[in-house]
Amino acid sequence: MNLSDYIRDSQLLTRAFTHRSYCNEHTSYKSNERLEFLGDAVLSIIISDRLFRLLTDSQEGELTSRRSFLVQTSTLAKKAKLLGLDTYLLLSHGEEESGGRQNPSLLANTFEAVLGAVYIDSGMDICRKFLDMVFPDSELVSDDVKAKDPKSLLQELSQAQGWGTPSYTTVSTNGPDHAKVFTLSVTVNGRVVTTGSGSSKQKAEIAAASSALAVLFPNH
Repeated sequence: MNLSDYIRDSQLLTRAFTHRSYCNEHTSYKSNERLEFLGDAVLSIIISDRLFRLLTDSQEGELTSRRSFLVQTSTLAKKAKLLGLDTYLLLSHGEEESGGRQNPSLLANTFEAVLGAVYIDSGMDICRKFLDMVFPDSELVSDDVKAKDPKSLLQELSQAQGWGTPSYTTVSTNGPDHAKVFTLSVTVNGRVVTTGSGSSKQKAEIAAASSALAVLFPNH
């Protein structure tokens, strides 16, 4: 892939690949962190929009789960490697020696920075074309993307933040035996985040997890 087809400004392209460690040794350079911030938002809205349009019968929980799977660190790191973004990275000597070029988090951040640069240089339509190429429709609707249900995804993201495993508590049980509605709360990092309801405790837990994902990890 020729990135110059998407980013014509050579200085902007260089900045997209400049890790903050490199700036410590080359003070005239600016890091890609601001572009990363922007790219994260662009990625979320475009993937969300495409999922919404492609999966017309899917509920919020499944859409959230799919989006989270697609934009998680491990997925973006693989995409960065496939696109060869790792070869363009500007790293400090120490970061290079410690394997930074293979660091999944660093690679995922670089992917987002590149997308941010595409947005600045060429606009949202070109970002969409870029992501259409990187994430074809067949991948967005694949059963493989459904591998993680909201509960599993919430647990993975929570543990990655050092918050431990989420816990679920029954808040109320209403209705007759043949049509009960269970409401459960989900606690993450020592605080109740949200609640969810369903015709079984399992469904209520999934609903609570989906809501918690939207609250705690809105861009995943």
